[in-house]
Parts: sequence; structure tokens; C-alpha cells
Amino acid sequence: MRERGFMSIGRRDFLKAAGAASVALIGGGALAACSPNSSKGTSASKDSEIKWDVESDVLVVGTGFAGLAAAIEAKEAGCDVVVIDKMSSYGGNSTINGGDMAAVGTPLQKEAGVEDSFELMQKDMLVTGKYYNHVDKVKTLVENSAAAVEWCTGLGVEFTKLNFHGGHSVPRTNTTSNAMGADIVKAEVARLEELGVKLTMSTKLIRLIEDDSGRIIGAECRKGYKIGNEDSGSAYFVKAKKGVVLAAGGFSNDVAMRQIHEPRLTDALTSTNHEGATGEALREALKHEAMDVHMDWIQLGPWTSPDESGFGYCPQFCERLVGCGIMVDPETGKRFVKETGDRKVRADKMLELNHTTLVIGDAPTCEKRVVERIMKGGAEAGVITSYQTLEELAAAFDMPKDAFLAEVERWNGFVAAGKDEDFGALIQEGATGIKEPPFYVSKLWPKVHHTMGGLVTNMKSQVLNQDSEPIPGLYAAGEITGGTHGAVRLGSCAITDCVVFGRIAGQEIAKESA
Repeated sequence: MRERGFMSIGRRDFLKAAGAASVALIGGGALAACSPNSSKGTSASKDSEIKWDVESDVLVVGTGFAGLAAAIEAKEAGCDVVVIDKMSSYGGNSTINGGDMAAVGTPLQKEAGVEDSFELMQKDMLVTGKYYNHVDKVKTLVENSAAAVEWCTGLGVEFTKLNFHGGHSVPRTNTTSNAMGADIVKAEVARLEELGVKLTMSTKLIRLIEDDSGRIIGAECRKGYKIGNEDSGSAYFVKAKKGVVLAAGGFSNDVAMRQIHEPRLTDALTSTNHEGATGEALREALKHEAMDVHMDWIQLGPWTSPDESGFGYCPQFCERLVGCGIMVDPETGKRFVKETGDRKVRADKMLELNHTTLVIGDAPTCEKRVVERIMKGGAEAGVITSYQTLEELAAAFDMPKDAFLAEVERWNGFVAAGKDEDFGALIQEGATGIKEPPFYVSKLWPKVHHTMGGLVTNMKSQVLNQDSEPIPGLYAAGEITGGTHGAVRLGSCAITDCVVFGRIAGQEIAKESA
């Protein structure tokens, strides 16, 4: 049956909440923390005044795709590297990622005979990003995408499926064997272990330290930190002779911070992110005159389920069905959106409807396109349910039966003809429609997923200051940076972004003078 409770947060409700939220935030510490120079005096300390606990060439903050890639490249270039993370286990959002990596010209694309080009992927990213993207960063990402996949493969990662994500013109998403970002993270960690680099966990960045010239020379941290207890741990100073790489991710789980930039995103919306995605490292860089961009562009995932917390199973179930299955409004029994549209298109329409919707696929489609781990786990968690007849499915969700059956029949006709006349969805090659039981379904409701905004960096992954000049000794990569994705991130481009610019950060910081 349809649930309404927490789902009743459509556009009108968001706007009502925005006024109260903004009043609560004005004068609060969260707003001050985002202001450049708010703690400039206390952050800047002289080298001679600090007793360094550890000295290294490079300090990397964050153990996701980007941070680990930077650490590997810096170490392989001959640097001593220290890697810290405030969480007790490594990986952050990267471990709960779906293992999807967009790239042009990979072996899987070539095997499938897919015709693609740098220009086409770049166009897809720009169209999805509403042309707010920094084009030079998009170009760098796209042109290095296949090399990034190859680099991961060289670490032992197996990409076994070529998939399609909404907003792309062709299939170009390379998916790991277990459809998990953890496949890549574990391979990166294993490489670092081979290189003799150990991860220092439960160690939170408190402040960056700069010398009299403004160069970032290290950081004060809290070792033994426990998430949620800001007084835990003890002071721990790390000197970084070449500099610091910030790869600490975004701020989707800092409700106060995200409401500063997008007041509608109240705590009524949950997040797909891990609990540590709270933006402290980004805010600390701003105190050192770093420039930020696109902070109010925050992406909602349209493929998440209200029946599970966090990222869960539903995103990989739903996204594998786009262009093969259908998304349906249970109040009408009809489709309501272009299933292969970008994330914003779909999420905005769902918020407009202001209630849960459904994604539906049949047995052959799910068996062919959704990995067994997702189907099994989703079923056990009650996120993916199945029905032997379409009539039974309609009854379970209180849908108008006749309208729903007619809609399925209409969709099957579009699939047979190879053209969606209602919404213009891209019919996937090999799609057969919704015909054979059991019929699988998940409920959908958006969650906060990705913060497109962050620190401004150049093509060397150097963080730029308010005068658009590099801050000496400060680099960044991954979701903590902004500009690459514009208004909306195209699905499966996050890993590519992290690996491409994480590698660049590691390579470039290694060239710094110690």
C-alpha cells in the first residue's frame, strides 16, 4: 500500500520549511564555518611553534577512490605518504558505491560493438549538467576515462558488465564483478599495502597549517577520534613537506550545511551517503581563502527506496531497468517520466507527484541485467518484491488495474517498435518488455545523493584561492571539489572523476619541492 507520512514534502512543503530553516541557521556556527578567513589567525601557525608527531612528504585526507588513487601515485613517484580518515573503517561513500564507472573506448564497449566518442560523452555530461560544467575539467575526465578503467584493472579490479545509466547516449558504464565500489577500494588499499603505506584511521582533520608565506605545510588532527564525539581523541600533528591532498568527499549528511545552500533539503530527506559525509575538510579549506563553486547544486537520487536506509539495494535494481522496465505512478497506474532521463529530471518529477512511485521489471529482464547479489539481498530486505501476475502487483499497491495493464501493454508495444512515443525514453538493446513472471517491483522516493559543489581546482588538482591562484601545497580531488559536473552529475561519472583527478593530484604533488 502507498505510504504518505514522510513522503509529504513536495515543492510547496519544501518552500514552507525553507523559511523556518533559514531563520534557524542565521547566526549559527554552520554559516560562520563556511566563511573564508573565519579562523585564519588560529589556522596559520609557524613551523617552529609546532611539535610534529609525524613528518612526511604528502598527507592525504580521505580513503575513498580519489584519496587512495592520489596516495598510490604519490608513493609510486617516490614520496613518503600518510593517509588519514576520520572514520574507523576505510572507503567512505566509495565502498557503498555501485561499482559503475563511465568511460569511452574500454574493452567492454569494444566487445559490445558500441560506437562512442570523447565528444559524445562530453556532450552528455554538459547537457546533464545544464552547461554549468567547467568544460576543461569535463574534457580531462572524458579523455582520461579509459585510462582510469585500465589503471583500476591493473590493480586487479574486474569489470564484467557494460551497463547503461540515464542521461547517457550509449552504454558506457563499466561495472565491477560484484557491482560494488568496494571492489575498487579494496584493490587500491591492497596496492598501498604492497607499497608499504598504512592507513591511519579514526584520525580527523581539525585544521590545515600554513607557514608565513601562506603555503600549506601540514595539519592538526585528532587521533582516536570517534564519529559523533567531537571531544574524542587527542591532538596529532602531521607535517607534509610537499603538501596536502584533500579527498574527504561531500557534505550530503550535514543537514545544516546543505540547507545553507539549498534550504529545501531539510532533515525530512535522508541521504544515500555514509554518516561521515559532513564537509569539515571543505570548510577548513575555505578558511584558507579557497574558492568554492556550485555549492547550491545538490543532487537527489531518483532510484532510492524508502524501505531501506542509505544507498541500499534499490539503486542498482532500478538503474539496471531503465530503458527495459518502467517507472509508474501508483495513483494512476501510468508512467510519469522518461526513465532514461538524467537524475534531476526524474527526481524533480517524483517530488512534484509528492508520493512514492514504483519501478517494475519482469523475470527475463531482471535475470539478465541485475546481478544476483542485488536481487537476493533486495528480496531478503523486503526492498524488491515479486508477483506472479500483473493483476496481483496492481492490487498490492492499490493501483487502478485496468489503467496499469493498458500501460504495460502500451510499453511493450513501444519496446517492439523500438521507440517510446510518450516520453522519448531510450529503448535498450535486447529489451523485451514486461511479459514474463515473476514481476519484480521496488518503491521509489528520492534521497540526497551527491553534492556537485566544492573547491575550485585547476587541471593539476591544485586548490585555487579567491584570486584564482593555486594555494601552495594544497590539492584536492573527488566530491570535495566542484565544477566538473555542473548542475547535475551524470550517473556513473563519479568514480571516473575520483580516479582521474585523484591520480593527477598524486602525480602533481609529487613534483613539489620538499
